[in-house]
Amino acid sequence: MKKRERTYDKKMEKEIEKLLKKLTLDEKISMVHAATLFKSGAVDRLGIPPIVTSDGPMGVRAEFMDDRWISSGNQDDMVTYLPSNSALASSWNPDLAYAMGHVLGEEARGRGKDVILAPGINIKRDPRCGRNFEYMSEDPKLTAALAVPFIKGVQDNDVAACVKHFAANCQETDRMMVDEEIDDRTLYELYLPAFKAAVQEGHAYSIMGAYNRINGTHCCENKRLLDLILRMEWGFDGAVISDWGGVHKTKEAAQCSMDLEMSIFPDFEDYYLAKPLKEAIARGEVSEDMVDAKVRNLLRMMYRLKMIGSHKDTRKAGTYNTVAHREAVLHTARESMVLLKNENHTLPLDAKKIKKLLVVGVNAARVHSDGGGSAEIKALYEICPLAGLKMYLGGNTQVQYVKGYHVPEKPKTFDHNWQADSVEDLRNTNIGQVERPEANQENERHRREEEERLAQVAREQAEIHEKNPELFAQAVEAAKDADAVIFVGGLNHNIDSEGFDRGDMKLPYEQDLLIEELLKVRKDTIITFVGGSPVEMPWRDKARAILWSYYAGMETGNAFAEIIFGEVNPSAKLAETFPAVYEDCASAKNGQFGKWGSISLEEGLYCGYRHFDRQHITPAFCFGHGLSYTDFEYSGLTLKAEKGKNVKLSFTVKNIGKRAGAEIAQVYIAPIAAKVDRPDKELKSFAKVFLAPGRSKKVSLTLKQEDFAYFDVQLHDFIADAGDYVILIGASSEDIRLRGIATLA
Repeated sequence: MKKRERTYDKKMEKEIEKLLKKLTLDEKISMVHAATLFKSGAVDRLGIPPIVTSDGPMGVRAEFMDDRWISSGNQDDMVTYLPSNSALASSWNPDLAYAMGHVLGEEARGRGKDVILAPGINIKRDPRCGRNFEYMSEDPKLTAALAVPFIKGVQDNDVAACVKHFAANCQETDRMMVDEEIDDRTLYELYLPAFKAAVQEGHAYSIMGAYNRINGTHCCENKRLLDLILRMEWGFDGAVISDWGGVHKTKEAAQCSMDLEMSIFPDFEDYYLAKPLKEAIARGEVSEDMVDAKVRNLLRMMYRLKMIGSHKDTRKAGTYNTVAHREAVLHTARESMVLLKNENHTLPLDAKKIKKLLVVGVNAARVHSDGGGSAEIKALYEICPLAGLKMYLGGNTQVQYVKGYHVPEKPKTFDHNWQADSVEDLRNTNIGQVERPEANQENERHRREEEERLAQVAREQAEIHEKNPELFAQAVEAAKDADAVIFVGGLNHNIDSEGFDRGDMKLPYEQDLLIEELLKVRKDTIITFVGGSPVEMPWRDKARAILWSYYAGMETGNAFAEIIFGEVNPSAKLAETFPAVYEDCASAKNGQFGKWGSISLEEGLYCGYRHFDRQHITPAFCFGHGLSYTDFEYSGLTLKAEKGKNVKLSFTVKNIGKRAGAEIAQVYIAPIAAKVDRPDKELKSFAKVFLAPGRSKKVSLTLKQEDFAYFDVQLHDFIADAGDYVILIGASSEDIRLRGIATLA
């Protein structure tokens, strides 16, 4: 693979070099590690400010004290709560991705931040991963298509997007130390493309190194990942920032392109790139030139953000909690909710015909903005589904709410933080400044932790089992007397969260039992969910209507009600496969997920729909699936192969229903007689088309040579073989409407 040449702003580079020459070694070292929990060191003498960072992908995080994971206690850090990346991806709308990035960037700048730690673009390998709600998709093409405009939206506000987690961060279990064995083809075709697009198309100013190891080396000390691939092959010239606690060794981090070490401990001068770095330089183990390279990358990012340089007075000002931000969030929420099933046109409901509405389920009245790990924020407000329904109906309909099932509550407060609890545990590993225990000590600790976890699960399950019968009976009895019944269940951030993976893919709190009981007395019960990752739905054949919402932000309730009552026509489609049972997943079959120590990504390229296609397994709901209140017709596919191995295609989509709506037309390719093993089909393009009833639109797209390529391990490059390829146009990965053959010379 050829080295990508970089082009620099000569004026910028000249100013950077002038600053660099004035810096002492101590000042340079102060810049490459944290000085507080979220700031780098400043050099006041030369007018170099600290780099101020903040989580996260769903809004700018609350303010913390400089040296403790305790909230500052102010009320000026409430912000707009954005839809999660999983919700955004379900919209399949690059314009909304830009809009959400822009809101996040403007609010980060308004809060005085320089770097926002977003977006999360890791591939969803397994539905049990605790951070899947922060990520976009199981497919690299869709992830890249949304990540690029999101990054541009953020950075248009003179704020750096810090794209995370580089790379292949696909489980939370043993997340600081797990070693992932990945072959080159899988790495380059599945886990790296979205990051490459973030660099080369999104022009991201910063990248966050991941916690995990790849093939034996931690990502934050991985010369191949950070130097060869990121810098040389892709031409990245921005800043690489470690995940908080992702650096483990001074010499290794110093000798690769890890520019800024962040961690969760307050002993900032003892960080690996602090005093230990200066000592390593004094011993001759590390060259000062390596520190210069890091500082140069940080200064370049700062220059681009107008933090330094002759144009710093022109830096944009931001704002937060504006009406425009809330409207953008509402628009995105509307396009993020996926109608999975709708037999007999059960939805939308007619508000005029409903005098008594029963709403069942804890998630109807629950808020989610204040959980999930580093994605937590202090939302200005959050409208839950129950509030949205009541606000929409306006008092003319009696709305009765019953919990339906019991959720053991875990106290939440902004005076305390989950990261504070993790400090002592992390100090038992080499994430902190002490040695990692011997293997037998570590195994014993894991055993004790697992015993404690199982005991806590047993206690909670007993509590649930004790309280649910009465709640079930109350819900079922109320359902008999209502004009319509809406169940709002799903997951929450006690389950979807950074720091641990889900134990299974089942609905918690015995929700399946309640749903079965409700469907017995009311076959028309509308089943809806709020959650961050797929769940098993063993009763799905009995349900007439199923609506899925990821964590959709502060306007969730309003968007929810508008879709339920037909004010808004749903247009979202799944950006990940919903398996019928967890055992159908590739990582479940090979057992290489959620293990301590090391995992092997044995499935290779066969992640998500690629696995289901190859194994001929029918999922509950396939990748790209999503229904509308109207219907669409596809016709007129034309294909034209051009020189350079590009293929131009066009087709027509027509709204043949009675409602205005949007269709997401998806383009897959399937090689015929491929020279190497390749997935049965792969997403390569898509278009979201908005149409009034009876109207049609011609969609024109171009498949580039890279869309037909695979990674040749021997040549270490992408190759597009000559030959025939089936072009598949569909409403989902399974609902293929048009086919054609393109021949590449």
